[in-house]
Amino acid sequence: MRDNLYCKTLNELTGLEVFDILQLRSSVFVVEQKCIYLDADEKDKSSHHIGFYKNGILVACTRILAPGISYDNYSSIGRVCTHIDYRTLNFGRTIVQYSIECLEERYKNIPIKISAQSYLINFYSEFGFEVVGNEYLEDGIPHTGMIRNVKY
Repeated sequence: MRDNLYCKTLNELTGLEVFDILQLRSSVFVVEQKCIYLDADEKDKSSHHIGFYKNGILVACTRILAPGISYDNYSSIGRVCTHIDYRTLNFGRTIVQYSIECLEERYKNIPIKISAQSYLINFYSEFGFEVVGNEYLEDGIPHTGMIRNVKY
């Protein structure tokens, strides 16, 4: 399974990989979740992009960010999405676990903070994330801040 995973900077991605990421993110966030916003943002330029291909199809992706980009003193995982046709196959778990591993490899001893869609709190709790603060709306969807502290 790991053979189909990658973690690359924007400059390392191929044109096809960039297209696949933007297409998957748009299909999930803009079309499926009906959030009208510009998905591609300045953070994409400084992120590492994580993709998971199965049989030539991008089935899940995330982006990971260095401390100070989304949150001071925290690294972060964002734009987590799984292709609608592959959600029952645990690829979301695979991509989140790999994202955590990539962050821990790059930014040792730095906790990870995410803005989780609130209905996914239990999912992210399985990876050691804990709720911080109150629920808030982001693009019209309830979100909750969560932190995964450093494991010693």
